[in-house]
Amino acid sequence: MKTIYMDNAATSYPKPETVYQAIDNFNRNIGANPGRGSNQQSLKSGSILVEAREALASLFNIADSNQIAFMANITEAINVGLKGILKKGDHVITTSMEHNSIARPLYAMTEQGGVEWTAVPCAPDGSLDPQNIKQVIKPHTKMICMLHASNLTGTIMPIEQVGQIASDHGVLFMVDSAQSAGVLPIDVERHNIDLLAFTGHKSLLGPQGTGGLYIKPGIDIRPLKEGGTGSLSEHLAHPGMMPDLLESGTHNTPGIAGLLAGVEFINQTGINVIEEHEAAMTELLLSGLDAIKGLTVYGPRDIKRQTAVVAFNIDGIDCGAVSMMLDYEYGIITRAGTHCTPMAHKTIGTLELGACRLSPGFFTTPEEIQAVIKAIATIAARN
Repeated sequence: MKTIYMDNAATSYPKPETVYQAIDNFNRNIGANPGRGSNQQSLKSGSILVEAREALASLFNIADSNQIAFMANITEAINVGLKGILKKGDHVITTSMEHNSIARPLYAMTEQGGVEWTAVPCAPDGSLDPQNIKQVIKPHTKMICMLHASNLTGTIMPIEQVGQIASDHGVLFMVDSAQSAGVLPIDVERHNIDLLAFTGHKSLLGPQGTGGLYIKPGIDIRPLKEGGTGSLSEHLAHPGMMPDLLESGTHNTPGIAGLLAGVEFINQTGINVIEEHEAAMTELLLSGLDAIKGLTVYGPRDIKRQTAVVAFNIDGIDCGAVSMMLDYEYGIITRAGTHCTPMAHKTIGTLELGACRLSPGFFTTPEEIQAVIKAIATIAARN
């Protein structure tokens, strides 16, 4: 039974062949720590970091690639952005669709750190009226922090409008691009993004354990950790310049080599080509699901307003059971439950039910989509 992978919103799979080759080449032929010595292997390692920063800077229209700090994942990046900037008495605004990577740090900071948090309600399809953000800005509002696209419904958020609102009010704007980087255009200048958190293992097509944070020049941020950076090693004080400020310890250099290959694949393929293919697969999927009786699809149900993420439930069948049947009977990999985003489930009305999520990717074929639709229709007909 051939496996059909429909969980790209969690981790993209498969990766471009060049990604696997880049990771293998580093592990076999380079291996040294970047920035830890002047030997040839170390210099080769360091050049991978430089090239990866420059590739990401080009993708996101970042003027200075040194303002990009590599991290283990986007969760770490978001924590650095929130905890490194917000302090007691500050007010932060989010939407009601946020992933726990934003919600949990902010919950802890409101409970323990004296930060005030407002989560602006979204519509039942996950969409946001940017004017609702504007209405809750206060004199002590320090930051607006929000996702670009939902990992539950695929709903695309109006970051350009919100970014303009933030800029007009002198408020920092941080964007969680976990579900958008690599498939939707992101321009930190046009979108007025002050901090951009990204992950490597989703639509950037890199491996797990990669990600990072862009910080606009001039923003003061506290590092969450200090340690070896390979720079200014004679001083006990931690370096204050980027990216060393936020990059303590040895990098995941083989992972970053793979991330570089993923970004290069995106640049060579064209982000518009990737977006169009995923939209076509999503449209085909939505059309097929609409014809199945007893099935509820959540979110915009409109490829112009969502990414390739589709959440659904079958009446009378637990979403976890649906996901298991798709896996064991049909070889279809999905994700069921609350998807680390209870706020979003509450917004769309599925907190108690959860949902089964389908997320095709750039390598998904129309034949695979048709097989998924057929399998879901068969399961729904059993009820």
